[in-house]
Amino acid sequence: MGTFFYMLLAFLVGLLVGWFIWGRLRGELDSVRGDLDRTRSERDKLRADSDRLTGELDACGKTRADLERRLREAQATPAAGTSAAKPASQAPAALMSTSAAAKSAPAKPAPAKPAAAKATPAKSPAPKPAAAKPAAKATAPARSVASKPAGSASAAKSSAAPKAAAAKKAATATAKPASGKPDNLRRLIGIGPANEKLLKAQGVTSFAQIAAWTAADIKRIEDVMNFDGRIARERWIEQAKLLAAGNEKEFAKQFPTAGTASNT
Repeated sequence: MGTFFYMLLAFLVGLLVGWFIWGRLRGELDSVRGDLDRTRSERDKLRADSDRLTGELDACGKTRADLERRLREAQATPAAGTSAAKPASQAPAALMSTSAAAKSAPAKPAPAKPAAAKATPAKSPAPKPAAAKPAAKATAPARSVASKPAGSASAAKSSAAPKAAAAKKAATATAKPASGKPDNLRRLIGIGPANEKLLKAQGVTSFAQIAAWTAADIKRIEDVMNFDGRIARERWIEQAKLLAAGNEKEFAKQFPTAGTASNT
């Protein structure tokens, strides 16, 4: 009777332990199944995102091809326009050359008429006054015709003089290097080794040159250096004015990051 009781007790204990272990394993199995289902849903979501991105990439490729085609057509159109405009520009030049030749042609035979007028008195002294009057009349148109090209040439020179002076003044602001030792342009915020090299290639070697830049100079430098308003944002001209004037104290106060690792 005692042995049967112990066997029954051991059976019940084993049943309870087995049920407990089975419950633990079943819980872990359910957890693994949940993780697997979640991973599958994430995989499906990633596949959908991949398909969507592939479609957007294809659309971007088509848009890029369309833009490149339009760019090629736009580049071809000005080229055709300039080639068609060349004969039109050559025509006024030809007209100007023919008109200039027509104006200068009557001035050549003018000196020959006074010679004939002087030679006639030797043959017949009597009609001297009559021969002198036509000669005087003939010389007057010759002088007026000859004076026209000279006046037009002087007017052209006077109109071209201000333009040449303005172009020379704009070029000397940047192209002419400053005399003496060049300044250390890298002290300015925004100028590193590459920008300093580009500026020196344009003839800019001093703070005074940068301080004297005009709006046209700024546009030309930004076109060369592929900038877009950076000179105004980084206040190159204000920095250069302070350094050109030797005002180191005010420069350090207004631009404390100059000369540091964040200079460029």
